Amino acid sequence: MDTMTTQQTAMSVAAGVVNGPEGELLDWHEIDWRAAEEGVRRLRQRIFTASRAGNLRRVRSLQKLMLRSRANTLLSVRRVTELNAGRATAGVDGKVVLLPESKAELVDWVLHNAEPWQARPVKRVFIPKKGSTGKRRPLGIPVIVDRVLQARVVNALEPEWEARFEPRSYGFRPGRGCHDAVEAIFHVARGANPRRRWVLDADLAAAFDRIDHFRLLSQLGTFPARELIAGWLKAGVIEKGRLAPTEEGTPQGGVVSPLLLNVALHGMERAAGVRYQQTGPRAGETVPGSPALIRYADDRAPRTRLEVAM
Repeated sequence: MDTMTTQQTAMSVAAGVVNGPEGELLDWHEIDWRAAEEGVRRLRQRIFTASRAGNLRRVRSLQKLMLRSRANTLLSVRRVTELNAGRATAGVDGKVVLLPESKAELVDWVLHNAEPWQARPVKRVFIPKKGSTGKRRPLGIPVIVDRVLQARVVNALEPEWEARFEPRSYGFRPGRGCHDAVEAIFHVARGANPRRRWVLDADLAAAFDRIDHFRLLSQLGTFPARELIAGWLKAGVIEKGRLAPTEEGTPQGGVVSPLLLNVALHGMERAAGVRYQQTGPRAGETVPGSPALIRYADDRAPRTRLEVAM
């Protein structure tokens, strides 16, 4: 077998692993979830590595592969129909997917019929705000297909930006949380005679509602699902039976919304003049005289909190 034939065979096998055999009848109970998770994990790692290396062409090629991936679709359907808290809550179309057969049908439909797709408006509901008596916060509920497509997009877009995000951004990021931000604040401000003379504590209230669509889409550049994201941003909100346009922001509640918020806020450290040591034993620490900006958020309130120390 010559080299070209060997390469073609290897690519065919790889495609089968990612996308599954053509015409296969899916049995939800027989899915090898460990294999699907490993396939998506490895592809995410390849996107991350290419992004860290600055190879945008390869990033885009791998993202297209992720968006077509059968394993990614399987995990996305599982996420929104089994793992997410709102799995039994319908969007404006009144549909939920709870039975194994329906989940298998949804996977098949997304893989073969979802393009082109017109984003549906989200249904706005109000839920009690934790820690505030009588106060409620808005939550946007997309239809089930939009939730699946958003979960697929997250697996393609997130690793690209995880390779680029600022080091002290902790909100809505995999493997990070508020406890990491607290530790970062401690290390910046510790000592009997700390060098930092003052601290600015700021909340970006209603952060999800204030995202500038044009700037966000510009940040996404040539991302393969950019137009799909634009559709979600402009789809509108239905509240009490009336459709309201969405000229800015992204409704809290969408699977992709936290990631889009982080993309929109990327660049705050540079704007604040934060500078890091690039080499030597103190690489990764802020240079003398540079401010330190620590950003974090949680999923209980639509706000982002900032700590800037000088």
